[in-house]
Amino acid sequence: MTRWIDLEGAVNARDLGGLPTRDGGRTRRGQIFRADNLQGLTPADVELLVGELRLRHVVDLRSNAEVSLEGPGPLTRVPEVRHHHLTLFAEGGLHTDVEADTIDGERVLPWAERVLDEELRVTGFYFGYLRDRPDAVVAALRAMALRDGASLVHCAAGKDRTGVLSALALELAGATREAIVEDYVATGERLELILKRLRGSDTYRGDLDSRPADDHLPRARYIEQFLGVLDDRFGRPLGWLAQNGWTDEDTAAMRARLRE
Repeated sequence: MTRWIDLEGAVNARDLGGLPTRDGGRTRRGQIFRADNLQGLTPADVELLVGELRLRHVVDLRSNAEVSLEGPGPLTRVPEVRHHHLTLFAEGGLHTDVEADTIDGERVLPWAERVLDEELRVTGFYFGYLRDRPDAVVAALRAMALRDGASLVHCAAGKDRTGVLSALALELAGATREAIVEDYVATGERLELILKRLRGSDTYRGDLDSRPADDHLPRARYIEQFLGVLDDRFGRPLGWLAQNGWTDEDTAAMRARLRE
């Protein structure tokens, strides 16, 4: 069974279910989805998501600028769907989460002594989400764990911001690290389609064209580095979350949501 969700107006939508957990189980299908920008959803897409898959919560990680320029999207007109707009930071590019040309390594990764430049550029922004908007990270995870219907988390490409939140949700659900990495890099299978779609928008074209397409590829070592630093500094990602208001009840809610 594929985890991909075939939509006419989005190309990077998939289910966080069906992944192996550390205790030998699987994450539950049909509960939490991840995707790229939802601006182009067709009426058929909306019917599939809301009617068939029972989507009730959308967690939009785009910046205020992105929402203003692109619009809130067709799902905001569906009364059954509740929206949670939780921007994570001022993006490295002009409007998107494309990596910046330069980055202050000491400010973003004060605890990392040695990081390859390429990893610093990517994971530095990942840690920037935690540094700049811990409230939004925690609130997004709580919204993803709500039980009254399925939830979906998205940004522009469904790669970096969405990738970090999906990794944290899977970690809380007890997914294996191998499975978390597998989910993160799966976006690479759709990268050409994602970039083609985003280049059709004035909002994103300049950011995307400033770098070779290969620079946007989600590599396993990026998410491994991100999670590894959280392990070393906080005793796993849950340690960072606990320091920022996440509770045992929150963990129980996410596990109830994503565990079979």
